[in-house]
Amino acid sequence: MQATTRVGIIGFPWDENSSFIRGASEAPPLIRAAFASESANLWSETGIDLGATPIFDAGDVEPVSGAAMISRIAESIEALLGQDYRLISLGGDHAITYPVVKAFAKKYPRLSLLHFDAHPDIYDEFQGNRYSHACPFARIMEEGLVERLVQVGIRTATGHQREQIERFGVEVVEMKDFRDDLRLEFDTPVYISFDIDGLDPAFAPGVSHREPGGLSMRQGLNVIQRLKADVVGADIVEFNPRMDSTGVTAMVCAKLLKEIAAKMVKIERG
Repeated sequence: MQATTRVGIIGFPWDENSSFIRGASEAPPLIRAAFASESANLWSETGIDLGATPIFDAGDVEPVSGAAMISRIAESIEALLGQDYRLISLGGDHAITYPVVKAFAKKYPRLSLLHFDAHPDIYDEFQGNRYSHACPFARIMEEGLVERLVQVGIRTATGHQREQIERFGVEVVEMKDFRDDLRLEFDTPVYISFDIDGLDPAFAPGVSHREPGGLSMRQGLNVIQRLKADVVGADIVEFNPRMDSTGVTAMVCAKLLKEIAAKMVKIERG
């Protein structure tokens, strides 16, 4: 058996657009360290040996300020997609998702987005900032970058965000309505955006916006593993090491990295 896909990771240590507590910029090296930790192994739960399917690490993109960083993120993703990698981006806050998806949309004209989060992050603007980490999905949807946006785990939607959700035709599985047998299907390539605060803070306390009542780690993994779709890209965002005194959230991110990467890998059985 051999893999027929190339998976890569890239880090964006950038949290300039965070609205509450900074620190998510420190996450990428800690996610890598947890992923490589000898406390675990590189086999996914689905039987993929990522040790035998090496993941290319493109390193971290040096942060700059403002619009220049948005352009830098998009350009770095475009360059790697041009080499036929399926990419997992390590944030950083959720503001990275807009330029990343903008780059993906150029390669995949028919793209859908599966978004795990406590928050819809679809404000038109937040605190006067249209590129806040609370706004990426408004930018994505108003530019028509994806055909379908499905959000899972939401439990903080405001009146304005509900209006935005209706305006853009977003499919939302609010946490109060979540069922353990949820199975999602897509007929387009799919990009997964996983905000760590989509998980209950009991499982992932190392986030800036702790919102009780979220997904268990098992529930999040089950949605990914049962997903019927061609997963071509992903991001893992909003892990804040300053809020992670025990290191457990870093391991949660590493677990997600492993299982999402395994979902991307296609195996040719000889």
